[in-house]
Amino acid sequence: MIAVPAAIVLYWALKPRLARKRRLRLRERPHPDGLEEVLSRNIGLYSRLPPELQAELRGHINVFLSEKRFRGEGGQGITPEVMFTIAGVACILMLNREPSYFPGFSSILVYPETYETTQVSYEGAVETHRRSRRAGESWHRGPVVLSWSDVLHGASNAEDGYNVVLHEFAHKLDEENSGTNGLPILRDIGHYKDWAEVFGREYRLLEERVARRKNKVIDGYGLTSPAEFFAVATESFFEKGPSMQKRLPDLYEQLKRYYAVDPASWSG
Repeated sequence: MIAVPAAIVLYWALKPRLARKRRLRLRERPHPDGLEEVLSRNIGLYSRLPPELQAELRGHINVFLSEKRFRGEGGQGITPEVMFTIAGVACILMLNREPSYFPGFSSILVYPETYETTQVSYEGAVETHRRSRRAGESWHRGPVVLSWSDVLHGASNAEDGYNVVLHEFAHKLDEENSGTNGLPILRDIGHYKDWAEVFGREYRLLEERVARRKNKVIDGYGLTSPAEFFAVATESFFEKGPSMQKRLPDLYEQLKRYYAVDPASWSG
């Protein structure tokens, strides 16, 4: 048997505590120059947040910028505006709860516009490759990829239910719980039963509304899979809070319980 040095054992035992202390120090630091201006100009949700959540958000952004790395693709430059905008929207998902800061990846790739990617599908032994255009994607245990033009469009309009950063980082939250299947880690073990019942029912109801062309709150793209349903529901929860609360109250309550915020009450 090989003995493990006590120092290594101690390091791994203390690592979560040390990381938490480092993040708390980062959150208390002054925010970068120009951050407040970018958040106010580019992120429609920012002006709706209560002052205490705005301050919390700026602290989370300090941590996010310390832990994530941005890389421009297709000629896209990485400026403070690009980093502040993406970090600002992503960290809205961290408000009012113990933040995880999206573990398991560190790279964010940014294209100037929608970009092309190859999708591979299978039907029996037949493999098909198809080119498709994307506004963003989240690779499992890999980077988040975003189109800067779509980031700006989605962030500036806080009422249309379209926000590619909220969408792709919701996938990262989903990924924390053994795969991407529309079930993130819930804080209370008793929450899982209610979550499964409500999300299963709302998925079926979305199918019916889309078929009748009567869908108003959640994008029909959510029918692609349970993972996509969670992501588009997250977009609508934050950007169409009053409408979701009125039309889909059970779904709204599940997301309110998970995210620990109440966007329907944010008056702006």
